[in-house]
Amino acid sequence: MLPILKALAALLLLNSVLSFENWWPTPGIKLDTRLAPEFVALWCVLLASVALAGRLSSKSIAALSVGYLALVVGRYGDVTVPALFGRSINLYWDGYQVPIVLSVLARKVPWWVPLLIVLAIIALVWGLYRLIRWAIKTTAEQTAPRALTSPVAWLFSGAALVLVAFNLAGEQATWPWVSKPVIPTYARQAHLLATALLPNQQQAVLPPSPAFDSDLASLKGTDVSIFFLESYGATTLDNAQSRQTLAGSRAALARALAQSGQTVLSTLVRSPTFGGGSELAHLGLLSGLDLSDPFRHDLLLTTQRPTLVSFFRKRGYQSFGLYPSLSWDWPEKSFYGYDAFVDERDLNYPGPQFGSWRVPDQYTIARFEQMHPIGPDTPPRLLVFPTIMSHLPFAPVPPYQPNWTQLLSNQPFSEATAAHSLKFKPDWLNLTPDYLRSIAYTFDWLADYVQQPRRRDRVLVLLGDHQPASSVSGRDAPWDVPVHVITSNPELIKRLQASGLQPGLEPKRPIFGMMHEFTQTLLDVFDSRYSSSGR
Repeated sequence: MLPILKALAALLLLNSVLSFENWWPTPGIKLDTRLAPEFVALWCVLLASVALAGRLSSKSIAALSVGYLALVVGRYGDVTVPALFGRSINLYWDGYQVPIVLSVLARKVPWWVPLLIVLAIIALVWGLYRLIRWAIKTTAEQTAPRALTSPVAWLFSGAALVLVAFNLAGEQATWPWVSKPVIPTYARQAHLLATALLPNQQQAVLPPSPAFDSDLASLKGTDVSIFFLESYGATTLDNAQSRQTLAGSRAALARALAQSGQTVLSTLVRSPTFGGGSELAHLGLLSGLDLSDPFRHDLLLTTQRPTLVSFFRKRGYQSFGLYPSLSWDWPEKSFYGYDAFVDERDLNYPGPQFGSWRVPDQYTIARFEQMHPIGPDTPPRLLVFPTIMSHLPFAPVPPYQPNWTQLLSNQPFSEATAAHSLKFKPDWLNLTPDYLRSIAYTFDWLADYVQQPRRRDRVLVLLGDHQPASSVSGRDAPWDVPVHVITSNPELIKRLQASGLQPGLEPKRPIFGMMHEFTQTLLDVFDSRYSSSGR
């Protein structure tokens, strides 16, 4: 009985150390019962080795144990980094940032604390190696030889192999049974590092950037604000029920623009992403590059390619990045090169937390303008603001606050108003009502925002970053998102209309083109050499 228990314990250990998940939102882990693809691969290797050679040497077991330990470390990074930092692991940036963060933390504690942590990590890794080695040795010497003579074992081994093969082929039906493999993560990071460090490889993967040669003379020093509206997709127009539900808020925004003497022109563009991956849309527009392949996005961040941010800075604009979703150090911001970067920590929001993202978008923009007021000598500015409150799961939705003074006080909302909003919890089986409420909230605060007094004129670009998840937008929904350009400049209005944009907030198809192609349109209409036939 004891040998059977040892064999089962060894197999369970080898599978669990490669199938665990993150214990969100901590650096901890929780065990998962799914099948790990690399465990199945190891099992097949052990079966083949025992069948051919009879037994594995001590050196072979040690080598397999080291390799398996490396996979465990990779698995930990693969599930922990997205939970803590909101993106996949990226060795190019993390390899640079982690030592800096650790050195800063080490300076804030007594010398012996980092030493104890290092020793604890070494002990943990060594202990894990010994466990893995014991499990592999037990499996190779006791379990595999018995399995080779057992028809039942052959049946289960074959079924596991077929299940993993279908999983690697992308069959979604296997996802509840098979965990995400680790080896592709290592392969992707190796490819990224090799490509990033070899300029010729960069040019082969990344398409040419736009010329970025506009003189921006038609702006005449006007401020430009680009608001990426989270999950604002074409479904708000395509779906009859959604369109009707949002009609009142959309009409209120249109009236506010008209009353403030501003004109809005709109179109539809195709986003490089769907249901998530907002950064592909953000950087796609800013760089003018097609980033529908996430690898291109990661590679672009390792270059010094121009973007709207760097271009406007060269033309004398002061650039601001306003990212309320970030509450951690974001090393990639060095690529963007903003003159000033504001994240959630800088906003000092005192009110109640609304969902996972905490800070209401209306407060974010009000607080930003309080932090960076425009004076008589303030240079023209470019503001990039990815909103967050309409992010999945869309609830609870913050209340719209018509009193902007109270919004910036120590109590942004009354207790009753906040309590009413917070009582709405995400309904994962019916996300559409919450989604529409979040978009209506966006229209409501924007309607008030565009009427707020300003010291000088501004061009405001509003665009969705991607469609909401298919549970909201529907099966086979297009990857289209609305774009609205708001200005009071008559010349820009004529140029935008000549470029194909339509008056109002309800653009009709056909779509304008890909999102990254709209970058060149903006550069063209801002240029003194513009003509309706192009420059």
